[in-house]
Amino acid sequence: MWAWHKRATERGDIPTVPAIVVAETWRGGRSRLREVLAACEVEHMDERLARIAGEALGSLRLDNAIDAVVMASAAQRGDVVLTSDAGDLMRFAGYFRDIRVIDLARS
Repeated sequence: MWAWHKRATERGDIPTVPAIVVAETWRGGRSRLREVLAACEVEHMDERLARIAGEALGSLRLDNAIDAVVMASAAQRGDVVLTSDAGDLMRFAGYFRDIRVIDLARS
């Protein structure tokens, strides 16, 4: 992930990270994570994003709100999702059909 992030920012691409992901991954303000986030846009969850994620959860009968928000967030922009746990996010692939999930654990 670190290498991908570096290449993206060198190209001038600004990664988007949903704020809920920051909450899930933050463990005492790790310095490397802080550095990465400084070069990202942290997306705050508004009502529209929350509703899209909730609709996906209801439609698929799933209960992982964080993964639903990540996929809904990416769907709004047509982005690619990078993850080290693709299995959980792929459960949303049928709902968010146009989102490509890249498993960094296999890259």
